[in-house]
Amino acid sequence: MSTSAGLAAPPLPRSQLLVLSTHLVVALVALVTLGGATRVMEAGLACPDWPLCYGSVLPTAEMTIRVFLEWFHRLDAALVALGLVLMAALSWGQRQRLPSAVPALATLSVLLVVAQVLLGALTVTRLLRFDIVTAHLATGLLLVALMSLLRQQLLPALQCLPPEVDGILTGPWRWWPVLAALLVYLQCVLGGLLASQWATGRCLQGLQGCHWLMAHGLLAGATLAAVVALPIKAAATAWPQPLRHLAFAAGLLVLLQAGLGTLTLCLSLSQPLVTIGHQLGAALLLSVLTSLAGLLHPLSSPSP
Repeated sequence: MSTSAGLAAPPLPRSQLLVLSTHLVVALVALVTLGGATRVMEAGLACPDWPLCYGSVLPTAEMTIRVFLEWFHRLDAALVALGLVLMAALSWGQRQRLPSAVPALATLSVLLVVAQVLLGALTVTRLLRFDIVTAHLATGLLLVALMSLLRQQLLPALQCLPPEVDGILTGPWRWWPVLAALLVYLQCVLGGLLASQWATGRCLQGLQGCHWLMAHGLLAGATLAAVVALPIKAAATAWPQPLRHLAFAAGLLVLLQAGLGTLTLCLSLSQPLVTIGHQLGAALLLSVLTSLAGLLHPLSSPSP
């Protein structure tokens, strides 16, 4: 028995990579929600410089609730970035034992987080220019979807669906979750455009910029119909358990989203927690739909 063999580090169990990816999905959803909270509380420029805040890593002298939100948003982003880099390194180190799509998805996540960091810096230096703020949100949501898809690839037991699925999910239904996820993503980006231009408030108070709010409402109707169709179809045709659970979760989330969106308008954006909850629900819904789409369309064959 050689000494080098005895000292060799054992490979990280696949289950631990699954735990890391799960934590990253949760952290990314939280990061998107925290970004929404920062905007709602008008704290996007609470730290006037970047990457430091008032020239300090921890601006204790200037700390207020708005400064804390922006500072904590940056701290969370830094931790998520480190986690994504770790996932990519571990994925490539164990690529022989993992589905082939996992290292590629992890690498793409790192590239996206680099773009996200740059957009975050431009958000501050360009004084919250609406197109940059919207692109920042869009990239964050892409990271949520990408990491949810990566996590799905690490579930070998769920990659192989029962044979009856081919008979149940025929035609457009096999691609329906992909369509629903795309609609949710577009709806989120349109919501970001609304928020970054304060179009909802301007429409409700002065009837200005109402075309953005009307477009958001119309797309919301199409998105609601597309997502609600999934649990209805799942119940009517007895989808296998993993698919059914995800479809029902998506249905509940989209109904909650519709309620929160309506409540936000009824309250004229006066309750920040409702608006923040609306963004949290959107990120969760995108994650669930992406997971469902990944389950129906695994990007690589199951590994042992």
